[in-house]
This record gives sequence, C-alpha cells and structure tokens, in this order.
Amino acid sequence: MIRSSLVSRLLVAAALALAFGAASAQSLPVNVTASGNQATVVIGSPSAPLADVTLKFEDASNLSASSLGVSAELVSLTDPALLARLPDVSLIQLNGTFPLLLTIEPPALGGLRFRDSGRIEIHTHALTYSLGSSFRLFKAPVGGPFRDITDEIAQGSVRARGTYGGFSQFLVVADVRSTSSVIATKITALRGLIAALPLSERGAFTAQLDQAESAIAAADYASALSSIDTIRARAESRGGMFFANEWRATRDADNLAGELIAGAATLRFSVAYLRDFGQ
Repeated sequence: MIRSSLVSRLLVAAALALAFGAASAQSLPVNVTASGNQATVVIGSPSAPLADVTLKFEDASNLSASSLGVSAELVSLTDPALLARLPDVSLIQLNGTFPLLLTIEPPALGGLRFRDSGRIEIHTHALTYSLGSSFRLFKAPVGGPFRDITDEIAQGSVRARGTYGGFSQFLVVADVRSTSSVIATKITALRGLIAALPLSERGAFTAQLDQAESAIAAADYASALSSIDTIRARAESRGGMFFANEWRATRDADNLAGELIAGAATLRFSVAYLRDFGQ
C-alpha cells in the first residue's frame, strides 16, 4: 500500500512536470490547517499530494488557515522573470519533477504575529534524497531575490527545512555553487543584519561572526560552529529587550532577532556541510 501511494505521487509529479514544464505558472490547490503554534499545508490532490508543508512557530498569535495567506503554483523552468531572481542561474536550478513555488503572504488584516523565529519543512516524494544532497530551500520576498535559508536536508523522500524570521516565497532547488562561496554570502548577509542593530549591540555579534569567519578559514569547524551557536543564542536572549523580535502581518516592525536566528541557522548548515563534504 505504501509503495502504491509513493508510485502514485511520483506519477502525478511527472505528469505535472510534462504539462507545465514549458508553460506559464499554474495554481495548485492547497489545504491549510492550523492550531496553536503549528500549521500544515497539503499541496495538490489530497489523495496523492505533490508536497506537504509544516510551519512551526516559537510563539504565534492569531495563527489560522486564513491568516497565513498560503498559495502554491507550478512554475516554468524557463521563466526568465523567475530565473532572474536566483543568485546564479548557471549553478542553481529547479527540478523538472518539482517546479513548485510556495507563497506565504499573510494578509495585513489577518492579525498574524510571532516572536523570534519559525521553522518550515517542505516534504515531497517527487525528489530523491541522497547523502550530501545539493537540494536547498530558497526564500524570497514576493517578486524579490531568492537566497538559501536551508538548515537541514533530510530523507523521506526529501525534506527541505529552514528557519525564518518572516515570509514570503519558497523554492526547493539544486544548488551546486561552491560551499565556500555560499558561506561567504551568508556571512555578508549576517553582517548586514548586525549593522541594522542598535550600536550598543553590534560589537558582541560582530566579534562572534569574525571568530566564526576566521575559524572557517582555518578549517577549525568546531570553533566556527560554536561561534555561530553563540550568535543564535545571543539573538534569542537579547531580542525583545534590546532590539525587535516580533514579526507582524501589518509589516510595521523588523524582526531582527528572528532574522539573526535564521541567518545563524543556515550558516551553521553550510559550515557543517563544508566540514562533512568539502567544496
């Protein structure tokens, strides 16, 4: 029975890819349920979904199916507008069996808010997991540039996980850029977030990030990961008291703590990947 269900999902994914691989974006049905600090999204046919998504929050208020604003679509692999949003189209590619764009754009009047960070998992049987996989979870503001937010790629068949301080669009892609270049990009992004902190907060974060960068250059991955963990822990402990730590659907605040936590989480993934699999 399990094997039959898996085959059915793979056949659905293949049919979708053939139907829409060269066409414009095609909307997919979504079924959203939410309770407490967690929401789940089933994308596609309920009997053979293309993907299921789990969203977990540290501390959410007014979380409901309507307040999340979820939609999903299959996109063209050759859509120039979409490809232009990727950091390097020659090294980052959508997979033909899973050209899914997930949008989470909570309506301003829906009342959703959460503190610190949340975590997303996109699970699909349309992709095949392998150790050291190049699949990555990318995130972007609606219509904006995508960036890697991966903090875990797990099997079953593929579970792409990431941490977020806000929303809105997500893609699972194959990314074969060098790990060192990805790490450099993530460090630069963290420096930008630190620069947005109050002046009194920047020094300690910068010192830890400098230590992590030096340790990475020296292949001292244990020290690098320790410094990255310190950044995350400091953002968790000081957010809300010394700088903003809440995301609101009204978009009237910057969740700096959540973005720092997310930035540290994805940097940690890349450093561990460099340690385990090299460039």
